[in-house]
Amino acid sequence: MATPTGKERQVKFLGGAAVDGAPVAYIVVLAAVAAALAFIPFSVVLASGGSFPLSQGIHPLIGWLLGPIAGAVASGVGALIGVFLAPHTAGVPVVTVYSAALASFAAGAMVLGAKRRGWWLVLTVIFVICWLLFAGRAVVQNGVGLYAAIAGSFLDWSGILLFALPTRALAARWINSKNLAWVAAGLFLGTWMVAGVTHVASAVVTYFMFNWPEEVWVTLIPIIPFENLMRCLTGTVIGTGVIAGLRAIGLVKPTEAIY
Repeated sequence: MATPTGKERQVKFLGGAAVDGAPVAYIVVLAAVAAALAFIPFSVVLASGGSFPLSQGIHPLIGWLLGPIAGAVASGVGALIGVFLAPHTAGVPVVTVYSAALASFAAGAMVLGAKRRGWWLVLTVIFVICWLLFAGRAVVQNGVGLYAAIAGSFLDWSGILLFALPTRALAARWINSKNLAWVAAGLFLGTWMVAGVTHVASAVVTYFMFNWPEEVWVTLIPIIPFENLMRCLTGTVIGTGVIAGLRAIGLVKPTEAIY
């Protein structure tokens, strides 16, 4: 019997509607998960009142699972549902929805291949401008000390640096690894940087609204990194289990997924 020759063909079963290569069913499920976690508060917003929702810990994960566009849709819809059903964690509703969508978009933009490889650069420029407006307004207009502004925005500028440096690609490679230990490390590192850039992009809006004084900046210096540690642990624990499960059951992988 002759040995078959030629390029190996792959058969993929496709069907149903999709957004940027991600089945709509996946988007609906993850939006529902984000909405459900919006009911669970994990920290108090000192500057404006209210609470942060636990769903903030999985918004980057949704971007890695679905890609930037589909991920932004899923997180944005989930956050919007959470605004109506869980107002105790809604904060400023428009900012809550916007930051949720942005977190997934930024995470999904951490691509490994050549496609969309320049998106991170545009995002980095935007995040730098946001930080300059945020910290600059504090120091120049509101009289906040330079140390307080820099230390109080540690999460923001550390997230920007990690996102701009090769650590962005490193986290993506780890998330894509077959070794779940590396996947967990990538999820933790990636969640830290994505939460940081998302925080500055939303804080620049809320700070222009509330203009909290230097006393609040000083109080937030140890609190904000601890809050983000909780986000990272949430994203790592949930994300490692979800990625392991998805790989085990062999569901069709969205086109722009990183895992």
